[in-house]
Amino acid sequence: MSGGTVTWAPARRRLRALARAELTLLGRNRGVVFVALVVPLSLPFTVRPAIDQLDLKKEGLTAGAVVMTAAIGFSFLFAVYTSLVNAYVARREELVLKRLRTGELSDAEILTGTALPAVGLGLAQALLLCAGCAVLLHAGVPKAPYLMLLGLVAGLVLSAALAALTASFTRTTESSQVTAVPVVFLSMMGSGIAIPAEVLPDRIASVCELLPLSPAIRLISAGWTGRLSAQEVLMTVAIALAWTVVAVFAVRRWFRWEPRR
Repeated sequence: MSGGTVTWAPARRRLRALARAELTLLGRNRGVVFVALVVPLSLPFTVRPAIDQLDLKKEGLTAGAVVMTAAIGFSFLFAVYTSLVNAYVARREELVLKRLRTGELSDAEILTGTALPAVGLGLAQALLLCAGCAVLLHAGVPKAPYLMLLGLVAGLVLSAALAALTASFTRTTESSQVTAVPVVFLSMMGSGIAIPAEVLPDRIASVCELLPLSPAIRLISAGWTGRLSAQEVLMTVAIALAWTVVAVFAVRRWFRWEPRR
């Protein structure tokens, strides 16, 4: 017990210090803060009219549950993914990452500490949105809360890993707005965020299930409806784990710590 405490305590202190510094830097970037805070909270309600046109009862869904799932998906994309792409690129171009590597922090600690404020913001938004939709949109309570928890963890971890991977191929902070578009667009259209996966044609839905954020969104939706079988849950978790392993491997292989020249 004491050995584990000695091993983990310094790492926790370093992560807290780095996360605190990153939170301060994040707060100074008003544009990123605006996108991270406002977009996930507002976009779901802009798609509400389109959702009301869908035959949700046929699929065993409610408008409140669909809006809530969409809102959490937007939090993954904007509060975590796009803000972290910007953060990783900005810290690299400012030589912050290079300087951090000369200290006691490991590569994993640097990437994790940088991601913690955005991940914490995404988690806080998700919990707030769950409560708000349950009360304001009469979405009820989740029938399988453990599936929602799995979905939240998978979505937050994958969003951060995909952000680090996207940053690896992004030259400047300005171009990060462009390089993040493919993941944002594909996730919105195919992962069940803007359009519920249940209303897509079967062939298209079976392909979209393999997109990176699809497992997380599917687990969150199933957590509210309780409509996934044990076999489907295992398959969905397996896809999420596979994407996580691939993303982490790719980050370890291709992440750039110095400015791209």
